[in-house]
Amino acid sequence: MTNQNPTKVTMYGADWCGDCRRAEKLFTAAGIDWEYIDLIEQESEVATAKAISGRTQIPVVVYPDGSHQVEPSNQDMTAKLRELGLVPAAE
Repeated sequence: MTNQNPTKVTMYGADWCGDCRRAEKLFTAAGIDWEYIDLIEQESEVATAKAISGRTQIPVVVYPDGSHQVEPSNQDMTAKLRELGLVPAAE
């Protein structure tokens, strides 16, 4: 399954999820163009997130290249963003 918006990072999550809030802070601080899909407000998207990840854990982060991560650490997200050239490489 591909990213709904192929030019942005898309995160499926919920406001009650600490990992989702952490990912949101990372994307915002890094100036990433990203889209948040709130699975509480948009219950129909729960099936989409599960189809992407094969799991029920959140956040599900989908990158512009179609890859995804589930419950990623800040280090994993930053590495992927660097790989895609969305943030500068580490010095």
